[in-house]
Amino acid sequence: MVFAGGVDGAVPMRQILTPRFAVQVVRSRWFMVFACLLIMAAAGATYIFSIYSKDIKKELGYNQQTLNTLSFFKDVGTNVGILSGLINEVTPPWVVLAIGAAMNLFGYIMIYLAITGRIAAPQVWMMCLYICIGANSQAFANTGALVTCVKNFPESRGTVLGLLKGFLGLSGVIFTQLYLAIYGDDSKSLVLLIAWLPAAISIVFVYTVRIIPYTSSVAARNTKPFFWFLYISIALAVFLLIMTIVQKVVQFSHSAYVLSAFISTIFLFLPLGVVIKEEVKTLIQRNKELERPPTITIETPHTAPSSLSKASPLPKPVKNPSSKGISCITNMFKPPTMGDDYSILQALVSVDMLILVFVSICGLGGTLTAIDNMGQIGQSLRYPAKSINTFVSLISIWNYAGRVTSGYVSEIVLSKYKFPRPLALTLVLLLSCVGHLLIAFGIPQSLYLASVIIGFCFGAQWPLLFAIISEVFGLKYYSTLYNFGSVASPIGLYILNVRVTGHLYDVEARKQNAGKDLTCISVQCFKMSFIIITAVTALGAMVSLLLVWRTRKFYGGDIYAKFRESAPTEMTVESVNMEKIEKNGVNEKQKEPSSENKG
Repeated sequence: MVFAGGVDGAVPMRQILTPRFAVQVVRSRWFMVFACLLIMAAAGATYIFSIYSKDIKKELGYNQQTLNTLSFFKDVGTNVGILSGLINEVTPPWVVLAIGAAMNLFGYIMIYLAITGRIAAPQVWMMCLYICIGANSQAFANTGALVTCVKNFPESRGTVLGLLKGFLGLSGVIFTQLYLAIYGDDSKSLVLLIAWLPAAISIVFVYTVRIIPYTSSVAARNTKPFFWFLYISIALAVFLLIMTIVQKVVQFSHSAYVLSAFISTIFLFLPLGVVIKEEVKTLIQRNKELERPPTITIETPHTAPSSLSKASPLPKPVKNPSSKGISCITNMFKPPTMGDDYSILQALVSVDMLILVFVSICGLGGTLTAIDNMGQIGQSLRYPAKSINTFVSLISIWNYAGRVTSGYVSEIVLSKYKFPRPLALTLVLLLSCVGHLLIAFGIPQSLYLASVIIGFCFGAQWPLLFAIISEVFGLKYYSTLYNFGSVASPIGLYILNVRVTGHLYDVEARKQNAGKDLTCISVQCFKMSFIIITAVTALGAMVSLLLVWRTRKFYGGDIYAKFRESAPTEMTVESVNMEKIEKNGVNEKQKEPSSENKG
């Protein structure tokens, strides 16, 4: 049957309003991106820990160092996703997403029951376990959704990482809007929202996130939808920023909060329109192909030229390393060429990975310490409560801006000017030092600018880190190596937040208060801590220059050439399926005349 095309290639509505087209949309490459955007938008609840941490501190009677210890285990769960990476190596992504949903629900429900008094107050180690399990669900969401997207779009990995990490950065503000609309100004109920919403979204989209074979056809390499997704995300970020500022100035009614949350939800689902538009284009192309007269293609087997055996000898078979008794330990110190697929062990012991981990400990550890303590920093500098909430929201918005900017811009300057991503990482670390110094010296009203710089730099580091790992060490074991790259964050956080910042804060608080009150009010509360953090971050920036030098030749070439050379070039997977249908139709038409002649 030949479908009738409309005027100028338009698709008849009867073809769009069908279950077949709906299945095409849901199974498409771009719908998978849309599903991952929603999963990421619900997976960043750990970034608003400062909103409900005061409830944990008050209800369970913790001091600042204990609260920072809890924060440390939160970040351990968030960033140590080695288990999710290993599981993803041997299972489809839906398994990882389902496990993450269960962990999220259990971990945060237990915290909610504890701070609302519905269960007996847990011991500190139990609370650390609960928040670690709940936060670890973010690593499972990252592995199941983000890693899958990078593998499906290997030539746009910076863009993919920036976009998805951007939605992850916005999730804190999105959660704030939703909980104000659903529960009102009840920060304890925010924990309940964190428990059920991300789990529900992961389960709804669990089967749409999958590996789709990559091709280098024009359709598969189309990046225009990514820019539409970017424009939508920018509109969402601007709206959330405006709402955040207005809500601090104007007293909102519950209906106004509901309206704000509703508009935010509309923005979150706008990318679905981009997906449908792309699939309509695909349908138009298929209609045009079906209208063409059938052609018969004769395939001939490929034979090696006779001169091959005469001109050059056959290549020698590769010797099995095990036959020579070469152990795995020996092979891991013989990495392949930079950009090829490293094994997990080869990547972990390489100098480049060690440099990346050290740089991330310095950079991410410092910015994350600032983010987790922003509430206490504002309190110590005598900022009002509304301003402190504004700092948290600004960090979330600029966290998004940093992720999107570093992802998209680094991809553009890399492709056009061969500007290496490690050098971009160095510049981000140097910028973050400015934010740390503003906090250290407590310049009046400078915390607004500091929150912007810290949020931007924290967000910008993630896409750069994960893109560098994927480019230098390959995509074969990216699920595991991606999560090894995240391990540096909790290590830096423990050293700089728990052992340095938390300890020095409590020491200063004891100087000010002879009693049990460990609240510190002065510039001195965080001054020495952030001077140390600035020095550590500057050291990380200097070490990152070593990685810039080691990868200069690699980034000076075409790092994506192998994907264009190895992938099929003529048609996408969907086109292959359509070609099979067309060939079957041609064969049936060829058989019909012969059967009539016989009759």
